[in-house]
Amino acid sequence: MVFQTVEAEGHLIDSGNFQSILTTIVEQGSEYEILRFDVGRHNAQGSQLTLQLSAETDDQLQDLLSRLSVFGCFVKDSPDALLRAADMDGAAPVDFYSTTNHRTMIFHGGEWVEVANQRMDAAIVVLRGGAGPDAGGTAEPKNSVSCKKLRDIRQGDQIVCGMQGIRVSPDVQSRDKPSFGFMSNEVSSERRVETAVVRVADMMRRVKTAGGKIAFVAGPVVVHTGGSEYFCALIEKGFVDVLLSGNALAVHDIEVALSGTSLGIDLGSGHPVEHGHRNHMRAINAVRRAGGIGDAVASGVLKSGIMHACHAHGVKYILAGSIRDDGPLPETIMNLIDAQDAYSKALDGVEVVVMLSSMLHSIGVGNMLPSWVKVICVDINPAVVTKLSDRGSTQTIGVVTDVGLFLHQLAEQLKR
Repeated sequence: MVFQTVEAEGHLIDSGNFQSILTTIVEQGSEYEILRFDVGRHNAQGSQLTLQLSAETDDQLQDLLSRLSVFGCFVKDSPDALLRAADMDGAAPVDFYSTTNHRTMIFHGGEWVEVANQRMDAAIVVLRGGAGPDAGGTAEPKNSVSCKKLRDIRQGDQIVCGMQGIRVSPDVQSRDKPSFGFMSNEVSSERRVETAVVRVADMMRRVKTAGGKIAFVAGPVVVHTGGSEYFCALIEKGFVDVLLSGNALAVHDIEVALSGTSLGIDLGSGHPVEHGHRNHMRAINAVRRAGGIGDAVASGVLKSGIMHACHAHGVKYILAGSIRDDGPLPETIMNLIDAQDAYSKALDGVEVVVMLSSMLHSIGVGNMLPSWVKVICVDINPAVVTKLSDRGSTQTIGVVTDVGLFLHQLAEQLKR
């Protein structure tokens, strides 16, 4: 048998982490002994837990430690995190530590150091004195510790490996009652949409009043459901700092602005228009002839819609392309890696992300976010929110409703 003492602290009971820790140990065929459990005496005070783990082999113990780390467990009296030099570009040593989206620290140089640029599915790199700029071209401070995607690793980078000297602090969103405690992170179509909209609007006001940033991830359903008018109202009132989407949203938004149709359907009457299926291609062609969306706005070709509002009010937008895109529009980024990097850079400093009926873009953005960023996913299909949570974005709150209706109600609330 091999033994290891671990600790965990924080709001272990009401977050469910205490139960999850014990259940995980038993399910992995290991045993535990509670050496200390000091329960917080009031809602602002965390609990302190010390466990002794026992497992049959060291490999089994290391696997258990990895599973427990997501609940905030860390090795007591830990030595410095184990660093190994990357032996090639674009890959880490085989035993590299793969990050979660939770706040993470490593024990390095005799002290706990917080990891910067936190995101899931990355490696942790320790940049020593004299290190140059990171992959995004930003100068890193000496001896900094940062998450880095595997493709951005360079030979010689010092990579954190194994589980020693790593401490994860799960974020407990439900304790943030004034801004995000209005719903548990479950998905239900029975929840009153009106109540959810009121609370989301209040949270958005608080974030903007405090100088924070709000990002929206939007799919073309925003246009198809008649939500464009209300989304434009949010842009005009300054509640949208960043818009992340694909080619389709922009194309169909511009189609409505130029032809009054979306996918050939007249949005006023709801009836198909003769030869209307060609309108989205005519929209693409008009923008390409103008030189791009910005040029189409400047020249007066594009006079309304979401993309027009973004240019008129200085809202940053990024369109990530896909293999199915028609055109595409000149601003659409067709290189996948460039699009991912642009999304990630645009999300820097964002406090709230609202996702509107775009499963693939929402999951992609979710993978880029640390767990303390508040996420609201609105979709008529509850499976979209479930997929986000299953892939690790457990901070996601789901509102199951028609996106057009949600935007209408949200715009009305934010008028007040």
